[in-house]
Amino acid sequence: MQSVVSSIEASRKHAVANRYFNAGIGLVQMMGKTNYLALVGGGKTPKFAMNKAIIWDDMKGKVALEIAAMSTIRGVRLGRERIIVVLQNSVRVYSFAKPPDLLHVYETADNFLGLCCLSENKAAFPGRTPGQVQVVDLVTGSVSIIPAHSSGLKALQLSRDGELLASASETGTLIRVYSTSNCARIAELRRGIDPATIFSLAFSPSGAMLACTSDKSTLHIFDILNARRQSASRGQQASTPDADGGKWGILARIPLMPRVFSDVYSFASVPFEAGDDAMVGGIPFSEGTVLGTTRPPKGVIGWIGEDSLAVVGAGQDARWEKFVVIDGDDGKRHCIREGWKRYLGNT
Repeated sequence: MQSVVSSIEASRKHAVANRYFNAGIGLVQMMGKTNYLALVGGGKTPKFAMNKAIIWDDMKGKVALEIAAMSTIRGVRLGRERIIVVLQNSVRVYSFAKPPDLLHVYETADNFLGLCCLSENKAAFPGRTPGQVQVVDLVTGSVSIIPAHSSGLKALQLSRDGELLASASETGTLIRVYSTSNCARIAELRRGIDPATIFSLAFSPSGAMLACTSDKSTLHIFDILNARRQSASRGQQASTPDADGGKWGILARIPLMPRVFSDVYSFASVPFEAGDDAMVGGIPFSEGTVLGTTRPPKGVIGWIGEDSLAVVGAGQDARWEKFVVIDGDDGKRHCIREGWKRYLGNT
């Protein structure tokens, strides 16, 4: 974005800090609740070169480290010991040191979206074939390949402990969840029947729930523990009279019915403000505008606690919205919007 770098969730009270560089920033990545940010230049007048990852120390207000690449940087992930730089066809792992040492290089299929996720000891990013995911144990260096989808990947996310991986393809109807310890698929979640563009996936802190946003402007919340049970018992449901039929009730237990009736759906869904595609952060957007890598993300999910989360939108009326998961009087869980706030200076 031009001038506005980031709106940082500084605490659970949602204190927001803005940094103005008077030039373009294409990518921003924060390392947890530390003072370090990864920045990559973008826009019509980039602040930094688009092939350089700048590690910014916000406490000191200056550049701490620089990593130069041979091509445009598509993504950066920060860990306490490692920096991961994502290029179009490779992922490069560096030590978080001065100067950074290149530790590993992994080849990938075309990754224009810069897909990569990082936990303390694991990283996941596209494989060499579209639809595949590489899971790397950063301690041992071992690499596992998961054939997650038959089409290209659109979203990836690891749980906080790195034990679970969620993935979605360009189709956007199904979300698959895998165990990173053995690469087994433990759940398959149905967002919907119509194709959609997945914006964001995010596990709750414990990994018990998974949130998803898409261009349908709907936030979905899935119960991962229940999804694992349903997936494990799917083959037994037809012969178990009291099996949980989920969204479709008894229809899910009728033999030979289409699988959409037996799939695992979200237990709660609620609309969110996606924003206007013609405007990004209050700035007119056109396909000819250079923004560093791609159209800035919207519908980005951040869990605040185990039962509360925020969704960051874009557009002229850029805002974040807070949602909470509550127990309803009907005995079911629901997701409701608790509040919202514009995060630009025009509030």
